[in-house]
Amino acid sequence: MRPEVRLQDEDLAARDWQSVWPAPAKLNLFLHVVGRRADGYHLLQTLFRFLEYGDRLRFSPRADAQITLAHPLPGVLPEHDLCVRAARLLQHASGCRQGAHITLEKRIPLGGGLGGGSSDAATTLLALNHLWQLHIPRHRLQELALQLGADVPAFVFGRNAFAEGVGEQLTPVDLPDACYLLVFPPVSVPTARVFAHPELRRDTPRIAPADWRPGYGHNDLEPVVCALYPEVAESLALLRQYAPDSRMSGSGATLFAECPTHPAALALAAKLPLPTAIAPGG
Repeated sequence: MRPEVRLQDEDLAARDWQSVWPAPAKLNLFLHVVGRRADGYHLLQTLFRFLEYGDRLRFSPRADAQITLAHPLPGVLPEHDLCVRAARLLQHASGCRQGAHITLEKRIPLGGGLGGGSSDAATTLLALNHLWQLHIPRHRLQELALQLGADVPAFVFGRNAFAEGVGEQLTPVDLPDACYLLVFPPVSVPTARVFAHPELRRDTPRIAPADWRPGYGHNDLEPVVCALYPEVAESLALLRQYAPDSRMSGSGATLFAECPTHPAALALAAKLPLPTAIAPGG
C-alpha cells in the first residue's frame, strides 16, 4: 500500500504503533459558496478528491496522558496544533487516560488549499482511536472532527465526496482514475482572509449531488485570491496557457491541472518555472 492512500477500516486493522500513517491532500474539483449562516459560517458545495500525496505521521505511546509533538510547526504553538487538538479532543470525548508522542512529516504546504492541517487532524483521530482501542465508530469521529474545522470530517470520512453545509454533509462519489499536476505559487494564503472579503460571491445556485459531472463549476474563492495575491493570478494565467481548465484548490494558493497520463504531467511541469508535484487521484 502506498503511504499516501486514504485510511479505510480494513487498512486500520493491520496497523500498530510502528506504522506510518498517511494524511492525504485533497483537491476541490469545484467550490461554490451558496449562502451564509446566521453565525457567519459560509455554506458550500464542493467535490473533495483525495490524492496519493500528503503528510505522514507516526505515533508513540506515553505512560502518562500527555500529548507531545516531536517537531512543532514554525509559528504554531503546540496547544494550537491540529494534531494536538485532535488527540486531546479524543481523550476528552472518550475519557481515555493514555497519551501519545506525535511525529509529523510535513509535505503538504501550509496555506496551500490542500487541507494539510485538516488531514493531519483526521489521521490523528483515526490512528489514536485505533491505537488506544477506543472503538469509536467513524460517523462519531466525523461529528467530533467538525469541532476542529469544516474540512476535517471529510478526511475522517476518507472517500471522495460531494460536500454541502459547511463541508460536513457528505455524499460519496466514485471518480475515474486521474493524474494531477499541482503547482505551488510562492505564497501562503490564510483562509479566513479570503472568506471575510467583501467581494466574495456568496450566492452561487445550488445543485443536487447527483447532478454533478466532471468539469462542472468553478471556484468562487479564486477571483478573490487572485486579486489579493498577484503571485497566484500570474501563476494561474501561465498554467492556463497550457491547461485551460486549470483551477485553484480550496482557498489557495495551490493550483492544479488534470492530465491524461503521468508523462503528460511531467511534460507540463517542465514548461513551468514554479515548484510542482504530480499526484494520482486516490
